[in-house]
Amino acid sequence: MGKITKKRKLILDALFESYDTVAEGANVFLCDMRHDFSRWSKRAVEYFGMPGEYMIHAGDIWMEHIHPDDKESYMESTKALFDGSSRIHDMQYRVMAADGSYKMVICRGKVILDDKNAPRYFVGVIRNQTVGEAIDELTGLPNQAVFFRELQICIDSHIPVSILMMGTSHFSRINDLYGYDFGNLVLQHAGQFINDMFKDLGLVFRLDGIKLAVISRNTELSELERRYKRLQGIVRKTFKLDGKRVDLPVNGGAIYLNSFLLDTKTVYSCLTNSYERSKYNCEGDFCVFENGLAKDTRKKLDIINEIRSSVTKDCKGFENFYQPIVDAQSEKLIGAEALIRWRDENGSIVMPNDFIPVLENDALFPLLGKWILRQALSDSKEMLSEFPDFKINVNLSYAQIKHPDFVYMVKEAIADTGFPAKNLCLELTERCRLIDIRRLKNVIFTLRQEGITFALDDFGTGFSSISILKQFECDVVKIDRQLVMNVTDDAKEEKLAAAITEVSSIYGAKTCIEGIESEEMAEILRKYPVKTFQGYFYSRPLPFDEFKKKFLSVQNPPVSE
Repeated sequence: MGKITKKRKLILDALFESYDTVAEGANVFLCDMRHDFSRWSKRAVEYFGMPGEYMIHAGDIWMEHIHPDDKESYMESTKALFDGSSRIHDMQYRVMAADGSYKMVICRGKVILDDKNAPRYFVGVIRNQTVGEAIDELTGLPNQAVFFRELQICIDSHIPVSILMMGTSHFSRINDLYGYDFGNLVLQHAGQFINDMFKDLGLVFRLDGIKLAVISRNTELSELERRYKRLQGIVRKTFKLDGKRVDLPVNGGAIYLNSFLLDTKTVYSCLTNSYERSKYNCEGDFCVFENGLAKDTRKKLDIINEIRSSVTKDCKGFENFYQPIVDAQSEKLIGAEALIRWRDENGSIVMPNDFIPVLENDALFPLLGKWILRQALSDSKEMLSEFPDFKINVNLSYAQIKHPDFVYMVKEAIADTGFPAKNLCLELTERCRLIDIRRLKNVIFTLRQEGITFALDDFGTGFSSISILKQFECDVVKIDRQLVMNVTDDAKEEKLAAAITEVSSIYGAKTCIEGIESEEMAEILRKYPVKTFQGYFYSRPLPFDEFKKKFLSVQNPPVSE
């Protein structure tokens, strides 16, 4: 073995066996960097057709097995290890197995320094991703199951990571124009292109649908953003594929994970939230997870994780608050809107805008939506003795409506609580445009047959409000407070409110104006055909016990008194 003495081999064996014992099935390799002498796992040697367990210049031998398109980035990484500019190797690439086929592997390792801080040993593991159901057949990338496994490893090992989720808008247009086979070809090329662009930063995965993700252990979010913007600049230009012209507008959301008491699904929900902000609100800009819960992302993630855990524990800590809805002319109570809150162990309240946008993308959300509806119906039933026509408004998320059991869940809640269906109003938001139009129409039609009414919430704040009103002919249009908050000083806002009430009446809808904060506002707006008011002038949202105390057994005087 030349310079490889028996003593050096014994030391190498002892270190190898120590690492191999805790490798949990991964293929271990260990290199004596001074002499470029290595020992490799027997499994890896046999599977990839290497010369033997002991090798000199094993890196050069291994490189001959690497796919030609992946060799350059591999060479750069190994060069950095031997010249001392890097201590970490973390790559995903394709390697030829003994049978001649290429396999996707994850290869990770770390340099061990001697007492003079010079590179001494390099220890690493190779995990074959092309095993069982680990690889997405279309793109050749590790799939979503592997993504979650990698995420769990990072959490369990307390390894901070930067994560990027990417996707494209209007991909269905490509399928419609050219067919699904061509759509698959586009996705296949996109996966390979993104893998080539990001593989030096971390591992690339194919998630559900058309989304891809990068998990990087050694990269700041700023570098992921820089690389993402470079990708945007490339794919923004129309390009040709198989003779057809294609454009792929890219969306990207990211998160930095440095909290390790989390569930992987919590991280995924927060990551998806940042991605959807990029897609629907920021025209593809790089969006980082933040939702106002706390100054640092770590605290935000911890709180979201607690809230998700609460959902699984029969929605412990959740509570419905109720804000009155009054007749615009008499100012008498006619109903209320149920508004969800969450209290932590110290009694501090977290507002819905701080967690609902995240949980909407979570598989747990239908459970929370079901709890909100049932609790609202159960509470509101107590109001019927003095207010037989009391109407309870419950907000719906698009995630609830698209759930296949949604209609059954609503009917079941009404039957179990005994609350009259005609006294329930379900509020839709503009985000419901994300649902298949036919499904949404069927849901509305079916529940209307039960006597349930529908309101279009936050009218005027989005791009599609009139379109939604035209398509679904809601029973109530709720004008968002942002449109009337300066009505006492701005005649244009008064004219706008008047115009919206006119549009509502065209489609047979009654108008409710939110955000009433003074008698002066109410006086100005009740000149128009407005049915109901809602706002702090009448009451802030209240816990149900306080709501009952304020409104029951008072012979229903005007709420503003």
